[in-house]
Amino acid sequence: MAFGLVAGGPFAVPAADAGEYDNNPPGFHPLQIGDRAPDFSLLGIDGKTHTLADYQDSPILIVVFLSNHCPVSHAAETRFIPFVAGLKGKGVAVVAINPNSLEGLRIDELGYSKYSDSYEDMKLYAKERGFNFPYLYDGGTQATAMAYGCLCTPDLFVFDGERRLRYKGRFDDSQVADPASVHSTDGANAVEALLAGRPVPVETTRPMGCSTKWLTKKGEVAEGNEAWRNMPVSLEPIDAAGIAALAHNPTDRLRVINLWATWCVPCVEEFPGLVSISRRLNSRDFDLITVSVDEPKDADKALRFLEREHAAVPPGAKAALEKQGRKTNNYLYSGAGADALAQALDPQWPGGYPYTVVIAPGGKVLYRYSGALDVGQLQSRLIDTLGIYYK
Repeated sequence: MAFGLVAGGPFAVPAADAGEYDNNPPGFHPLQIGDRAPDFSLLGIDGKTHTLADYQDSPILIVVFLSNHCPVSHAAETRFIPFVAGLKGKGVAVVAINPNSLEGLRIDELGYSKYSDSYEDMKLYAKERGFNFPYLYDGGTQATAMAYGCLCTPDLFVFDGERRLRYKGRFDDSQVADPASVHSTDGANAVEALLAGRPVPVETTRPMGCSTKWLTKKGEVAEGNEAWRNMPVSLEPIDAAGIAALAHNPTDRLRVINLWATWCVPCVEEFPGLVSISRRLNSRDFDLITVSVDEPKDADKALRFLEREHAAVPPGAKAALEKQGRKTNNYLYSGAGADALAQALDPQWPGGYPYTVVIAPGGKVLYRYSGALDVGQLQSRLIDTLGIYYK
């Protein structure tokens, strides 16, 4: 049976017979060594439809399943892209396919990427990463992923001139970006053997990465969303000393502290985006801390707003909060006044709401947002700061 994805960590998918893949959809068919490459007709990020026949003149074909969101895929790409560059002129065609359905992808599975696995985001991601091969979208029907037996991203298939499968599995044995972590270059070995006319030394390995996000999992995604909506939300008073302690950030977690109020229109408008970021980064070392500057008499009003916005503590953050001796990430300021709040949080705050600071472990303010912020820009900067690879 294929292993399930553990939040915040990679997994290895073992080779097995078709009947053992209980978590995959009907029609899933793992290719066996010697099988012919299934045909496909998929839209590429170049706007063209690509088919298997488009690559018939190449003696060797590599089909690799990659994704925008998976940190293991990100890591493999740091080595796969230069490998492909070194194949120029050797008669090897390379095609990458994104197999993932957006409807089968949970928001907390996007914590290592500023992009989703949508077709439009594939264009942005491939440009940023410098893809030197076609990148095709299979997330609509996932027919190609099922025909090839794509277990995860990355998952590599190497075919000979007759388009018979000669290797399937991992590109190499590392799930992180550090090149020193690579000890076995199985995919490259297979291609080099075929180029030299030798038998492939190891024909099948275990692919390692993020499980394929099948459309059939959309019910589980919906259940997860409903569970989030039903999580308890709390609000506690905090004074200037408490704010100063939060700003000091004596943890190993990145912090966003947002000052807001129910009477502040831009605060209310940007708040759903902040909650979305908190959910997205559930498995990362990250906390969104909100501080209402409503009057203490309006505490119930502030709490009702937080409940409507489902501003709960993410499951991945609960252990960290317990370790810090805190029960919530939502506070109502009850201190002496705005000057005391500014001195405690960030003396560079010019005034006005909303105000947002991003604080590194140890208390250094990395960046500030005075007034309404661009939530998308903040999300991108946070993921850039946290990194897109497992370590």
